[in-house]
Amino acid sequence: MNLEDYVKTQVKNLIKDVTIKLPQDLLNALKFYLDNIAGSERAKFMLKSILMNCELAITEEVPICQDTGIPTFIVRIGDYFPLKSKIENILKYAVMEATKEIPLRPNTTCPITNKLSGSNVGRYVPWIDYELVEGDYVDIFYVPKGGGSEYPCKALTITPRNPWNMLKRLFLKILTKYHAMPCPPLIIGIGIGGTIDMAVKIAKKALYLRRINERHDEKFIARIEEELIDLGNRLEVGPHGVGDYPTIIDVHIDYAYRHPATFSIAFIISCWAYRRGGIRIYSSGKIEKIL
Repeated sequence: MNLEDYVKTQVKNLIKDVTIKLPQDLLNALKFYLDNIAGSERAKFMLKSILMNCELAITEEVPICQDTGIPTFIVRIGDYFPLKSKIENILKYAVMEATKEIPLRPNTTCPITNKLSGSNVGRYVPWIDYELVEGDYVDIFYVPKGGGSEYPCKALTITPRNPWNMLKRLFLKILTKYHAMPCPPLIIGIGIGGTIDMAVKIAKKALYLRRINERHDEKFIARIEEELIDLGNRLEVGPHGVGDYPTIIDVHIDYAYRHPATFSIAFIISCWAYRRGGIRIYSSGKIEKIL
C-alpha cells in the first residue's frame, strides 16, 4: 500500500462527506427544537426546510450549501507517523481534486488581484493548523468556513475589569447587530487568551472539536456557556431570522492563561450548516472516524 496515495484518497472522501452531510449531533439538535421547542409555524417551517435540505443533499450527493467555504484543516500529527513533511501537499491535492469532483465552489480569491484560483488552493490556503501528539497516526479535521457566518466573527482585547460581564454584552451586541445575516440557528465558539491570535485559535477549536451539548469540563465555564445559550435564544431571532426558537444551538468556550493587563476575546460563528468531520489514519493504513 502506498500510504501517501491512501491518505490523499481518504482526505478527499472526508471533504466530500463533510460537504454533503451534517454531523448527527447537529441533526439531533435541530429535530429536538422542531419537535419540542419551536412554537411558531414560521420557525417550524424553516427547521423543516433545513432538515429537508439535509436529506436532499445526501440523496442527490450535492453540497449542503452553495457556499462550500474556505478549506480549513486542523491536523494532529503523531511522532511516528511517516508523512509529516508531506501532509500539506496531500491536503492541497485533496482539496483540488474535491473542488473538481464534488464539486466545491471555487471560493479562494487573491486579495490583490481579486482573481479566483479556480482550485480552492492559494497562498496559505487551505489553511492548516498543526499540533504534535504522541502516536503513529494523523488526525485530520476538515472544517470549511463559509462567508455569511464570517461577517459577525469578532476578536478584540479589553481590560480585565468585569470581563465576563463585558463578554456577555459583546455576545448580545453581535447577535442583535447581525440578526439573520449568519443564517441562524448558530453554533458559536468563544476563545479567551492573553493575545488576540491565541483567542481566535482557541475559539475555532472550541467551536469545531466539541460535540453539540458537550459542556466544558470546568463548572464555571460550563455555566457561562449555558447562560449565553439562554441569553441568545431569548432574543428570538429564530431560524433564518423569522423569530421564535432556536437562535442559538450551542456555545463552546475555552481559554488560555492571559497577561495580567489584558483579556482577549474571540467569537467564531457557524451558521446552521455546521460542517465538520475528522478521521484518524494510522501508519498501518487503519482508519477511524473520530468526529
